[in-house]
Amino acid sequence: MASFFSDYGLMWYLEELNKKEFMKFKEFLKEDIVQYGLKQIPWTEVKKASREDLANLLVKYYEEKKAWDVTFRIFQKINRKDLSERAAREIAGYTKLYQAHLKKKLTRDWSRKFDFPIQEFMKPKVGQDEYSRFEHLFIPKTEKKPPTVFLKGMAGIGKTLTLARLMLAWSEGLVFQNKFSYIFYFCCREVTQLETASLAELMSREWPSPSAPIVEILSQPEKVLFIIDSLERLNCDFTEPELELCHDWIEKRPVRILLSSLLRRKILPESSLLITATPETFDKLEARIDYTEMRAMLGFDENSRRTIFRDLFLDKNRAQEAFRLVRENEQVYTLCQVPLLCLAVATCLKNEMDKGRDPAPVCRRATSMYSTYILNLLIPKSAHGPNKKSQDLLQSLCSLAAEGMWTDRFAFSEEDLRKNGIVSSDIPMLLNIKIFLRSRDFKNFYTFLHPSIQEFCAAVFYLLKNHTDHPSKDVWCIESLLFTFLKKVNTHWIFGGYFIFGLLHKSEQEKLEAFFGYQLSQDVKQKLYRCLETISVNEDLQEQVDSMKLFYCLFEMDDEAFVVQAVNFLQQVKFVAKDYSDLMVAAYCLKHCCTLKKLSFSMQAVLQLEQEHSYMEKLLICWQDVCSALVSSEQVQELQVKDTNLGESAFSVLYDHLKHPSCTPQILEVNNVSFLCNNYMFFEMLAQNYNLRYLNLSFTILSHNDVKLLCEVLNREECIVEKLLVAGCQLSSEDCKIFASILTNSKTLDHLNIASNSLEKGVSSLCKALCQPECVLKYLVLANCSLSEQCWDYLSDVLKQNRTLEHLDVSSNDLKDEGLKILCKPLSLPDSILQTLHLRHCLITASSCQDLSEVLSNNQNLKSLQISNNKIEDAGVKFLCDAIKQPNCHLEILGLQACELSDACCEDLASAFIQSQTLRAVILAENALNRSGLAVLCEALQQHRNIQRILGLQITDFDKETQAFLIAEEEKNPYMLIVSEEEIKSEHFRIRHTDEF
Repeated sequence: MASFFSDYGLMWYLEELNKKEFMKFKEFLKEDIVQYGLKQIPWTEVKKASREDLANLLVKYYEEKKAWDVTFRIFQKINRKDLSERAAREIAGYTKLYQAHLKKKLTRDWSRKFDFPIQEFMKPKVGQDEYSRFEHLFIPKTEKKPPTVFLKGMAGIGKTLTLARLMLAWSEGLVFQNKFSYIFYFCCREVTQLETASLAELMSREWPSPSAPIVEILSQPEKVLFIIDSLERLNCDFTEPELELCHDWIEKRPVRILLSSLLRRKILPESSLLITATPETFDKLEARIDYTEMRAMLGFDENSRRTIFRDLFLDKNRAQEAFRLVRENEQVYTLCQVPLLCLAVATCLKNEMDKGRDPAPVCRRATSMYSTYILNLLIPKSAHGPNKKSQDLLQSLCSLAAEGMWTDRFAFSEEDLRKNGIVSSDIPMLLNIKIFLRSRDFKNFYTFLHPSIQEFCAAVFYLLKNHTDHPSKDVWCIESLLFTFLKKVNTHWIFGGYFIFGLLHKSEQEKLEAFFGYQLSQDVKQKLYRCLETISVNEDLQEQVDSMKLFYCLFEMDDEAFVVQAVNFLQQVKFVAKDYSDLMVAAYCLKHCCTLKKLSFSMQAVLQLEQEHSYMEKLLICWQDVCSALVSSEQVQELQVKDTNLGESAFSVLYDHLKHPSCTPQILEVNNVSFLCNNYMFFEMLAQNYNLRYLNLSFTILSHNDVKLLCEVLNREECIVEKLLVAGCQLSSEDCKIFASILTNSKTLDHLNIASNSLEKGVSSLCKALCQPECVLKYLVLANCSLSEQCWDYLSDVLKQNRTLEHLDVSSNDLKDEGLKILCKPLSLPDSILQTLHLRHCLITASSCQDLSEVLSNNQNLKSLQISNNKIEDAGVKFLCDAIKQPNCHLEILGLQACELSDACCEDLASAFIQSQTLRAVILAENALNRSGLAVLCEALQQHRNIQRILGLQITDFDKETQAFLIAEEEKNPYMLIVSEEEIKSEHFRIRHTDEF
């Protein structure tokens, strides 16, 4: 291909600039030389240079390629993107060059990268259906957002293989031809080995020659697709502060920061992204990555799994028998979704049958499958049992696996192997028996066949040795491993905890003892028991523990006596069941539970549909066991059902248990739940619980008839519900009339949250009821209710006449300055009893702060004012602070997050802190505050040494120097706390600081 640079000279493009643009070009060149550390061109020569002269200077000092990079970057800055685009069209040959390179690379590397035994069952040929699926992934759902597609699936399920097929199809011109000019693939396992890099450098690594035309490629970023594979290996939670992120593709940063910046759309926000991760990583990061499409990769379906068994076994009957055993064990059957593991399971069962042994015990639990498979691999074929070499080799493998788990490494060098006792001569044998594979990312590195194999070996390490016996100090004790696993600190630890419990089963102990020739210590079981005791007496730890993880651990152990003891340590359980396997395991544990005080679960769509009769019977048996905990645990005070679709049969089971005389929770939360049945039964059940005080139905859709039924319950004389939450229930204006009747009839209801419903005219009905002397409501939330201008007059009447309302939240409504003026009139009266007012996202400005200052000056009852996310500015803060300093003002909390404030307001806030006897907390996050302003505030907080003062700031939002300053100030002043708004809202924070709030 002819060189673009020889065909089109720099001078030709510089001639396209007018005089003013040419002068700007020179100024930006001067800045770039400093910013990017470029070789210095004498400014006197640049200043007097003609277009031809400047072109010659650029080539002279930077050589042709770099000169073009500089030129294209400056074209972007002077708004001549058209020149970059024109050049991109001229060099379209680069796309063809890159596609040819990528095709050659994929074809050449296919056998090496995917060299595992399952490849004969998987064909690399891409069909028309798969083309369509690839294309469909990137059909935009909205014109405003470039596509960000998430593919989630278990490790080894074929995500990387799918990406390779996609890239191969693109390189052959079969997909995305009008969508993407370039596709760049970054594997997190590989790129995280680099300490620092720029995005340009990562892209250049994929280019066929040492010098990639990055500027030209990125002149149309919307035509670029970045593929981020194995996100779980990045070990990044995407909570880095904005200041630490990278915004320039040429800037070198730590790779984790660089990829975080790309995924959070700080670099090249116009580009498209395709991300793969395990389900655990997706669950952890789902709320932090703004994805447009998510697809779950399910791996082998039932027919594919059957095919593996049929092709491996010569005898059809034996193949059917083996597959039946697998099909009856939900955990093992689920493992067989992963092609590699499916083949391993089939091979393991075949070997047992070939030796004349009963294969059924192998399918008892997943642990028994792994132990049989691994131990058989290490026993020489001609031998009747393990030899000393095999025993030592397994111990070394377990040592290596444990170190890898704690250091987040899954690929090991020969030096890593040697340190753990595996010598070079062992490697061919480990590769031959397929315990090891060659790393597809690093030369002379090795991985376990599958991450779960590594986790199994790591678990065996703790059965054989103490962590202090390990050559690496990175390996921690078994108690730390269990807590880390149960708290899901490391999302890529999927099976490790399960295997440790599973290996304590009698049959697994016998296998290991037979293999190693000595009796194993029973200390591990006692250590695990003590860990569970620790959880039982630590409420914070109970909140952090993932109950489903614990359930799977106990299920693998398969020891009923231990399970009964363990589950009756628990006072609160919270879990999500995503499939039948999860439901079965939860049921196995909960049917033994009788000490619960709080039960929270989500069943998603597991119980949604009336499925095939025998399968539905199995589901309902498990569901019956889960619900039985509500009756057997006679002290259940709180029940939460979230994100669940219940079919008629499933709801009937729940209904039967909830109406049991011993099941009378005080707190009931039913959020985003669909009852695919007669809802009358649900409300009848509510009516029978005379103990219910807190009812939260938020985000569960309520029809007008449902609202009538609900209100019939709440209007009953025996009903003692105090708090009702119906946010986001798709309520209408008509429903407000029904709720109005509750407000006048109920003698106990003092808290109503009706946020995120389009109420409009219905508010008038509520307000009329609130003005009645019979109304006892204290807490009203009307946030995001599409309130109209007339509503403010209705609410003004409430604030004048109601003698019980203490909290009002009208956030996320178009209040504006005019509406606030109406509300401030009754609030400015000396007899106003309102204590808390929330006005977030209400389109109010600095001028309305004059009205608020009147309220603060006259109203001695107002304790908390939340006006975050409004254009308050420094001028507005001055009005507020002048009022806070008045003796009649008793304000304790002021919310000013994201109010467009600068350091200029800090003097006023400092003065308010000094002169006010009541002000305890000011929330200031997401404002343009710098160290100088913060220093003024911290100095002011030194004044009152007998009162706890709180600054609501996210420390990580500041640069390192300011962070260090704030931490030092907090340590210096024991009466000052710096916490985020989320921490201030948290229950534990409120409990600790009850005296202050």
